[in-house]
Amino acid sequence: MTNPGSHVWLPYAQMKTAPAPLCVERTSGSRIVLSDGRELIDGIASWWSACHGYNHPHIRAAVNRQLERMPHVMLGGLVHEPVLTLCRRLAALLPGGLTHVFLSDSGSVAVEVAMKMALQYWLNRGVRDRNKLLAFKGGYHGDTFAAMSVCDPEEGMHALFSGALLPHHVVDLPRDAPSSAQFEAFVDAHAGEIAAILVEPLVQGAGGMLFHEADVLLRLRRAADRHGILLIYDEIFTGFGRTGSLFACSATAVPDIITLGKALSGGTLPLAATIANQRVFDAFWSDDPLHALMHGPTFMGNALACAAANASLDLFEREDRLAQVAGIERGLSAGLAECRGIAGVKDVRVRGAIGVVELAQIGDLNDLQRRFIEAGVWIRPFRNIVYLAPALNIALEDLAQLTAAIVAVLKARG
Repeated sequence: MTNPGSHVWLPYAQMKTAPAPLCVERTSGSRIVLSDGRELIDGIASWWSACHGYNHPHIRAAVNRQLERMPHVMLGGLVHEPVLTLCRRLAALLPGGLTHVFLSDSGSVAVEVAMKMALQYWLNRGVRDRNKLLAFKGGYHGDTFAAMSVCDPEEGMHALFSGALLPHHVVDLPRDAPSSAQFEAFVDAHAGEIAAILVEPLVQGAGGMLFHEADVLLRLRRAADRHGILLIYDEIFTGFGRTGSLFACSATAVPDIITLGKALSGGTLPLAATIANQRVFDAFWSDDPLHALMHGPTFMGNALACAAANASLDLFEREDRLAQVAGIERGLSAGLAECRGIAGVKDVRVRGAIGVVELAQIGDLNDLQRRFIEAGVWIRPFRNIVYLAPALNIALEDLAQLTAAIVAVLKARG
């Protein structure tokens, strides 16, 4: 068999030196079955998207039924039942009047739409100077150009493009008294040019799996309210139960705009959403055609993806995923605790269905991942982080094998 990746340009990979990708034959639950017959327990749920595991029969049946009727129709002047139902359900689930749903097909695009909404909100109101976003170090919001411009410019993966990106403000997250004072001073000094504050609530994901507390969000909400600035939450990672509640945003610090993706369709089909409150929507409600949001991904509101998302929401209603997340949190805490005594481990932290082992340095990433594969698990470390973000309904014995593999592999590397 030839290299299964010989014609595929893989993500985040130096193609000259990257090991050949593993060819997957099928998936089921939290299991990945390779074409050579090996079976791996998936510890990261396809970048956190397969929240109900793979091939859930309820989602599969919903997609099959929809495929028989209509796979897709443009939303330019047309709608369909799955998209109407999904938007209504999302509006009912989210707190604080987040009721106006704009759909797209990837998390990066959802963030770009949120940025565009925030900037045009001010333009439609005749304010041209508020043309900057305020984002945070350690943050990651996607790989498209506008999204790259609000990622961490130093610790992220996009430094190569720094001269080509639009300039936005990226500052320290106000985690404590000194950083809060610095944040407040910065906002006070630059409020006249800030359109919106953008943050990943509770967990900054691909920027390093960095945790913060809910009081940080209260500080952001208060600063935004004081200056009339919009607040955007990027919940592409944290949405749909990952941190222990259905959404990381709380009723006390609700954003003006929220982005969702990944687990929105249960990891079955590409789908993302940017959802705004009435305040934002009202700035676009006008007789002036130039005040419309001029954005329209071809496959936005795809009927198959919406059917999958509605089925995923059914599962959150019928099966107690949040209780399962609490069980995962306990399993991760117990299973990863031994890592604290391993040489080279800087920190072990757990929140909801996220378990993180931070190393002083990771060394050879490819070799580390090879060791995990040999242990029968699919874990994909990055930077200096080994992490787990499994399906929310993973069997606890599978979770125990994942944590045991991390302990064993990290001990063996010395």
